[in-house]
Parts: sequence; structure tokens; C-alpha cells
Amino acid sequence: MYVRGVTAHDFESVRDELGLPPAAQTDRFPDDVLAEAETIAATVPPEAEDATAIPFVTIDPPGARDLDQAMFLERVGAGFRVHYAIADLGSAIVPGGAVDAEARRRGQTIYLPDGRVPLHPPVLSEGTLSLLPDEVRSAALWTIDVDAAGGVGAASVRRARIRSVAQLDYEGAQAGFDAGAPHPSIEPLADLGRLRLDVRVGLGAIELALPEQEVMAEGDDWVVRMRRRTEVDGWNAEISLLTGMAAARLMLDAGIGLLRTLPPADDEAVRELLRTAATLGVPVADGTTAAEVLAGLDPDLPASIALMREATGLLRGAGYVAFDGTPPDQAGHAGIGAPYAHVTAPLRRLADRFGTEVCLAICAGDEVPAWVRSALPELGGIMRASDQRAATADRTCIDLAEVWELEGRVGTVFDAVVLRAGDDEGEVVVTMPPVIATCRGAGLPEGQHVRVRLDEVDEERRRVVFAHDEGHART
Repeated sequence: MYVRGVTAHDFESVRDELGLPPAAQTDRFPDDVLAEAETIAATVPPEAEDATAIPFVTIDPPGARDLDQAMFLERVGAGFRVHYAIADLGSAIVPGGAVDAEARRRGQTIYLPDGRVPLHPPVLSEGTLSLLPDEVRSAALWTIDVDAAGGVGAASVRRARIRSVAQLDYEGAQAGFDAGAPHPSIEPLADLGRLRLDVRVGLGAIELALPEQEVMAEGDDWVVRMRRRTEVDGWNAEISLLTGMAAARLMLDAGIGLLRTLPPADDEAVRELLRTAATLGVPVADGTTAAEVLAGLDPDLPASIALMREATGLLRGAGYVAFDGTPPDQAGHAGIGAPYAHVTAPLRRLADRFGTEVCLAICAGDEVPAWVRSALPELGGIMRASDQRAATADRTCIDLAEVWELEGRVGTVFDAVVLRAGDDEGEVVVTMPPVIATCRGAGLPEGQHVRVRLDEVDEERRRVVFAHDEGHART
């Protein structure tokens, strides 16, 4: 969390609208929740398998304290073995207790530029339940075998005590790979990550490598900058996705669980995307799928950015489905390429604690605990509401920061790339500052560089609008 002194602007209006505590009180919880959290923090974890000899490492943003996952990867013959430790909340949080009830009310951690609103009290999420380096922690330990072709073999999870030997960040881990000297615990990550991505693309996964807008502190105010994912970001995500896919398979085979779902894109929408790709000059060979076209894009090219932005329209209708007995008719996740379940971020997302408990019971040959089974039907609604709140917080903070950075600059001309063209207006992304906004004007050349003039800055409506005409076209 970035702690600021005197600032020109703040995000308190966003917090007020979403019912979130002020930035100065982000760690505020009801007294009974804090009291129970202190008791949990002081409780000795139950006995479990000793896996502290495995040299786990974590990979997170710099300064992160709520560490959900730790990994150790090894090569086994021509394949791989993944050891993936997930913070064990199920053995610590009392079902029906004050911490549990408050977590169900919140749903997930909400991140804002001036601080997060945590799902659990920090004494737990950043303390005794976090997989911090050099600390023995209770974990749900996944072991997943992957063959030379990227296929998943045996996959199981059990409780264990683990110890992380290092806390890595994405840039540092990337630097290690770039120098040819990655941390030994993740040496296979590049090969495994690339392999698994290829497998998912073959399954039809819609994978978008769009840079992300990020609000950050600069001087005495907030600015918007574009964050490009490192390769390590993507490889690390593949390990989490692999685990979620293995969890979903366990649940479907056992006939009980909670899946994250996304229906397949409409056939006409896919055909339209491929037609747009051809219009933008993106090569589309006969028989090429949308997943393959998107996976082959160079995110540095304007046409690629425009096509990836349009492809977000294929990822609509995401939801959660709980089942106990008969598996759901729609179990897949089109963005991932297979059935998928949330199990890898329990410190920050409510559903993962329950999904993990389902998988632990299945692998142990036990009945799923009654407190888990009874919660499954309501978790989807809780997660949908908290997903919407988190997305609103993120988008609104970006909109505000865009307004603040551009106020007083109406009439200024900027370089931009056209993301979408319409009859009278479209959408552009400005190069610097990296603002995504409406652009007025007919004849916008989709996927091309243009010059646009800032036409409107409206802080009350949290929007900026640009204008374009032929005289501002950029060659």
C-alpha cells in the first residue's frame, strides 16, 4: 500500500459509493472479528505432514504481504512435477465464526490505488496465515504431474507444513531468467509455462496479452500508466490455472464443487473477430481458430491491440456454478479452455477456501464437511457481487486518475491508436498518458495510429472525450 502525505486528489468518493472504509481505516474490522482473528493467530496449527524440506518460493508484486501461493517445480524425465502450496485457511478459520461471517460479507479483497480493503484482518492475511519467507506455515499442498506434451497426469492435494525460502517479485524473477540464472526452485517455469499455454490455446482458450492500465503515485498526485506483463507473470499464471483445472476435474469426478464458468463465444462473434483480424492485416490462415490468432499477436502492434480489445467481447457471461450430485450442463470456462475452479487465492477470495476444502476431502476419501456443503449454493452470489464491486472500484479509480491527469489540457493533441470504430464515434487508447476513451468523429481507421484532440474533461461524470478528423490523421 502506498502511504501518501498531502495530495491533490483522493479516492474517497469511490470508497463512499461502494461502502468501503476511508483510506486511513482500510484495516478496520468489527471488534468481534478482530478479537477472533487474534485468537486464531495465537492458535497452534494442527499437526500435518512435514514438507518443510521442499524449497518453496513465492512470486508476488514488490512489498506484498498477503502471500497465497508458494511453488517448487522439478523436472521428472521429460515432464514436470508441480508442488504448489496454498495458504491453509480452512484449518484455522472457525466455520460460522465472526471472521467467517465478515469474509462472507466482503467476498474478496478490494484493491484501490491508495490501499486495499482486505478480506481478512491483516493479523491473519498478512501475518500467521500468509506464506511469508522463512516461516513454517500450514498449507494445502498440491502435487501435479505434467507430461512432456503438457498433459496433466496425477493430481492431488493434502495438508502439510511448508516453509518458503524466498519471496520473489515478478521483475526480479524475470531478470533471473533473462540472465540465464533463474532461482533453482523455479528453473523449469519458463518451459512449463510455455507448454501449458500452448496446451490451453489448443483447447480454444481466449488468451489476451493486453497491457493493463494502472494508477500509481507520481509526485503529489496520481497518474495512469500502462503495465505490461512480464513473461514470468504469464508463466506464473499458468501454474495457478493448471491447479484450478485440476481442482475442477476432481470436483466434477466427485459430483460436488464450485466452478468458475464462461460459456463458449457465439459462432458469429468468432467469425466477426476473424473477419476483423483480416481487415486489420493480421494473418489468418484457413482453419485457424480465434484462440490461435490471438495467441500469435504481437502486443506492440496497433492492430494487435485493437484486435485484443475487440476480443474481450468473446469473454462475456462469466459466472459461478455450485453443484452437489449432478454436474452442471455448462461446466467449462472458454477463457481458460477447460473446467476451472478457484482454489489458489484463499487469503484474497472467499470461494477459494471452500473449493480447497472440497478437494482436500475428495483426495482424502472423506465426506465434504457439512459447513462447506451448506455454503456452496450461496457462494456464487457472494462472489458475483464482490467481483462487480472490485471491477467498479478498479475502473472508477482509473477513470478519475485519467481526468486528473488531463484536466486543464482541453484542446491538446495526442498520439493514439484506434481500438474501435463506429459511425460517429469510436474508442482510442492515447499513447501518453495511456488513456482509453471515447473519440468523436467519423471514419476512424481501426487499428491504426491517429492524432486526436482532447475535447472534454468532466470530473463529475469521470470521463474524458477526444475528437478526430482527417486533418489529424497520422502517417
